[in-house]
Amino acid sequence: MRIDLPGHGAYTLRERTDWAVSAAPAASRVAYAAAHVVADPLGDNTPGSPAAVDWDATLRFRHHLWAHGLRIADAMDTAQRNMGLDWAATAELIRRTAAEARTLGDPATLVSCGAGTDHAPDAADLDTITAAYAEQIETVQAAGAGVIVMASRQLARVATGPGDYHRVYAKLFGLAERPVILHWLGEMFDPQLAGYWGSRDVAAATESFLELVHAHAAAVDGVKVSLLDEEHEVRLRAALPEGVRLYTGDDFNYPSLIAGGSHALLGIFDAIAPAASAALRELDAAEAGDEAARARYEAILAPTVPLSRKIFESPTYHYKTGIVFLSWLNGHQDAFAMVNGAQSARSLLHLAEVFRLADQAGLLADPELAVRRMSALLAVNGR
Repeated sequence: MRIDLPGHGAYTLRERTDWAVSAAPAASRVAYAAAHVVADPLGDNTPGSPAAVDWDATLRFRHHLWAHGLRIADAMDTAQRNMGLDWAATAELIRRTAAEARTLGDPATLVSCGAGTDHAPDAADLDTITAAYAEQIETVQAAGAGVIVMASRQLARVATGPGDYHRVYAKLFGLAERPVILHWLGEMFDPQLAGYWGSRDVAAATESFLELVHAHAAAVDGVKVSLLDEEHEVRLRAALPEGVRLYTGDDFNYPSLIAGGSHALLGIFDAIAPAASAALRELDAAEAGDEAARARYEAILAPTVPLSRKIFESPTYHYKTGIVFLSWLNGHQDAFAMVNGAQSARSLLHLAEVFRLADQAGLLADPELAVRRMSALLAVNGR
């Protein structure tokens, strides 16, 4: 099958890959896919408008992720938090996803959700920020999901040093009914989070972060780090208290980091769920003594890395566009539409390269459908 791709000319697709589907979770790693939301294509999702969500398609996609044995990290930056998904839609997403998870098992195991302060954009002091966090934590816990404490733009703006972060987070740990996941999101994902943990110097910020985690280790399930710095993550993982997991958020270097001992909470797993699931099963086999399985793990994930690096290229915070584009190509949603009109955030050349790399990784589930949809997008854009 061929398609005329901008930047590549006549491109011949590879044969379809039929991935095995298994809902059994990996034994050797805890793996979350940070899931996107599906916009209602007939809703007013123009920039600045309240999010109009296609709830049926959004929940079907979560079942797709669960069917591949992945846990779901919901209401995170992949779901366009701080980039179009307002708090009313976020709260509804948390409730609906947790309720859907309950049909399969324990929602606290199957899904964890982001709690932040984005519904209080003007919060100007630590008490107001703490109260905003508390409201969202209560929403997540009332739904039965696990809590991921997201980095706060408001706290980053107001805090005067590490002590302010420690004071706020200490109060949040006291509200948690079970251990939480802490999220350290780098400024490449959100420039307004520069200097989080009290310093723009990564070494100093890391020292502050580790001090907090060690002081409250019993309240921390793990830390999700999205700094796109492999060496830093390896050092941080080694410095964590015993029993606290490191969930990699490094969408550039995840194969080696997971193989080396990190767990996973990744936006790219939304797009590569079949490959991620297959690779994690091979990693289980490798750690159980199958000497050939490690090579199979690496072979599965190797072609997904160029795809991920393309989707997450600078400006990194627009990666959601590529995630949703692949969801549309693969038939998980009927339209290439996003809340806040974010489908326009990447160029046609960028999307054409995402198409090619997804094909190279065996991640076009139905090549004929993908070609029809890519051809339609090209036609709309005068190609």
